[in-house]
Amino acid sequence: MSKESASVYKWEKFRPLFDQLEVPARTTLLAEGEISRTMYFVEKGCLRTWVNNDGKEITTRFFFEGDSVSSIESFMTNQASLYSIESLEPCTLLTLSQERFKNAIANSTELKMDFEAHLFNRLIQAQKHFYSFLKNNPQQRYEDLLEKYPHIIQRVPQHYIASYLGITSVSLSRIRKRL
Repeated sequence: MSKESASVYKWEKFRPLFDQLEVPARTTLLAEGEISRTMYFVEKGCLRTWVNNDGKEITTRFFFEGDSVSSIESFMTNQASLYSIESLEPCTLLTLSQERFKNAIANSTELKMDFEAHLFNRLIQAQKHFYSFLKNNPQQRYEDLLEKYPHIIQRVPQHYIASYLGITSVSLSRIRKRL
């Protein structure tokens, strides 16, 4: 079973809790500084999270079919989100309100365990990305992305990939030419 199929199957039993939402590309679902009241599950399309650094957008993560995303820190604490969530492609999303989520977690040990596993997985992925900046040069980070997540290279515009890798689009072009 593929990652996408396994993820869809895992969340399918909770589908009645979700509402469906269609959004065009380049839609801001949550702006940095707002309080997150919604969790998103990607049925179709691509989302990204990003932060504003003195007017420069820095992409922090990409989400595709089968992934769920929210500003979890904001969603759980009612504090301002540290980042924005935006669609890169037209998307079909399932949405879960904060209120429905908290009620479901309180009433379902299974959902609570699945959510904890999801959070643990996101923590591991974030740590790997963070440490790749300490250990690897930009070309190594790109090669790792290409090896582990080739769908990102195929679906995401180059300037977002460059931002995610912590380099300029020009540097990314040079790395791609060398390979």
